[in-house]
Amino acid sequence: MKVGICYSRIRRDEKLLLSELRDRGHDIAKIDVRKQTFSLSEPPESFADVDVLVDRCLATSRSLYTTRFAEAYDIPIVNSAETAAICANKVKNSLALEGAGVPTPATDVAFTKESAMDIVEKFGYPCVLKPVVGSWGRLMAKIDSESAAEAIFEHKETLGHYEHKVFYIQEFVDKPGQDIRVVALDGEPVGAMVRKSDHWLTNAAKGAETEEFELDDEARELVADASEAVGGGLLGVDLMETGDGYTVHEVNHNVEFKALNEAIDTDVPAAVVDWLETEVAEGEQ
Repeated sequence: MKVGICYSRIRRDEKLLLSELRDRGHDIAKIDVRKQTFSLSEPPESFADVDVLVDRCLATSRSLYTTRFAEAYDIPIVNSAETAAICANKVKNSLALEGAGVPTPATDVAFTKESAMDIVEKFGYPCVLKPVVGSWGRLMAKIDSESAAEAIFEHKETLGHYEHKVFYIQEFVDKPGQDIRVVALDGEPVGAMVRKSDHWLTNAAKGAETEEFELDDEARELVADASEAVGGGLLGVDLMETGDGYTVHEVNHNVEFKALNEAIDTDVPAAVVDWLETEVAEGEQ
């Protein structure tokens, strides 16, 4: 098959995927979306003859538009434009999980500093402010006091982009110093790891330690349900352990898997390519 990798930077994750595709003899089109132009009716030459496109765009804006154009050209792309749109926006993400009955942290949204303060008073301290769009734990804040909330909200109101005018606030989940990242293919886990840190943020990008995690039946069911809620595909599902089981706080559509690949025995890029081969074969039937 011919696989188009849409990217804006080749990271370790993309190198692993490219290596696996080459080892199996597949044709590869490396498509730097920064150099592309997209017509309303005709796909760029770089899309020619590809059996499937894989969205690995680092920037959210490029991911959202590339997936939408691919579908307009009737070219299969992983993940779908709808999945990208849901996962790239935390409000849409949370609404999808809640609508599917997937346990997720209590979340309220407001559009002014004053209304955001009402949410904080309802949740109590600490609580967590997150950007609507963002990754790697950037621009997240754990709010411990009224004075901190006022200062953070005032600063947020001065930021230019309209999405900074959306106050997305969650209850603070007292997780046991770790969270769980699961890479899944249409809801079927490839593997899972815990990310441990003394800091309240446990992202691997923030330096958290990782080790393999054995999923139980409850976690597997939640991963499947969360995946279905956002449209399926190649996803990263993030769970936290609570006293009452698990809560799913986010599903990622452009998931990084290098850390998981190093933490578990399963060959993650091989599993991804297995899945891509199956997807293409089924699409040709």
